Amino acid sequence: MLRIGNDIVDLKLAKTQSNWQRPGFLEKQFTQKEQEDILNSKKPFEQVWLFWSMKEAAYKCHVQQFKKRFYAPKKFVCKITSNQSGIVNLDNNMYHVKYTLSDKYVYSVAKEINHTKMISELFFVDNIMNATKIIDKKIQAFFSPEIQIKKNPLGIPFMYQNEKIMPISLSKTHHGNFGAFAFILNNES
Repeated sequence: MLRIGNDIVDLKLAKTQSNWQRPGFLEKQFTQKEQEDILNSKKPFEQVWLFWSMKEAAYKCHVQQFKKRFYAPKKFVCKITSNQSGIVNLDNNMYHVKYTLSDKYVYSVAKEINHTKMISELFFVDNIMNATKIIDKKIQAFFSPEIQIKKNPLGIPFMYQNEKIMPISLSKTHHGNFGAFAFILNNES
């Protein structure tokens, strides 16, 4: 089964929630090369959250594949390959990332195989308290109102129809005023 992961960062909220310039932050989260890329960037704040988002999207993909949660952000090594794509490596695993970097958010989608067809939707969430419900309703609107979305003990979301799991790799994310989902129909590649 092909896997997908996504992550979004609301940049306005990130400015108020996290101080990426505090001592030790970069060293704990990013490789030496990533730190150099951040500090040499014309927009270091955005570069921090781009790398963060890429790592998180790849992490979600990795957890789906290997069924084990862990915290080791420096093990996920980011490389930008164009102005909308990159690669994240972890051990011998490579995740292809498509990203959008705007003045309001950073959104990344990671998948195992670069040319896999996927569907992704990003949207504004005006009610942050109900972000998960809003995302689930959008997924149901895309497929069918009868679709149920349930998470397994690792927190990985799956879609069910008539109590049967669907062959779809799904990832959901929200942060601040933004939410998104991405999926791969696993009968396609």
